[in-house]
Amino acid sequence: MSDINVNQVLAQMRTMSIEAGSKPAAGNGTGEFAAMLKDSIDAVNQTQKTAGKLSTAFETGQSDVSLAEVMIASQKASVSFQAMLQVRNKLVDAYKDVMSMPM
Repeated sequence: MSDINVNQVLAQMRTMSIEAGSKPAAGNGTGEFAAMLKDSIDAVNQTQKTAGKLSTAFETGQSDVSLAEVMIASQKASVSFQAMLQVRNKLVDAYKDVMSMPM
């Protein structure tokens, strides 16, 4: 069984807090929304791949992967996927609203 290093978990939480507070770089105006959406989807995909790799590594017994790392990565992947799902739902609702407007 692996030990949970509290300091490591706290450091990861601080890093995530700083990343969440940082502002995205300004775009050039053309295709900015599409590029931002694609980057977000790619980031969610990468987060899920990382969580899967850590989970597999832990299940195979690699000693350099702790249970805390696996759980944090899994939760990050879950939260990012749920956020992306909500963004998709809002986009679909906005599309429906625009399409139902009278001309």
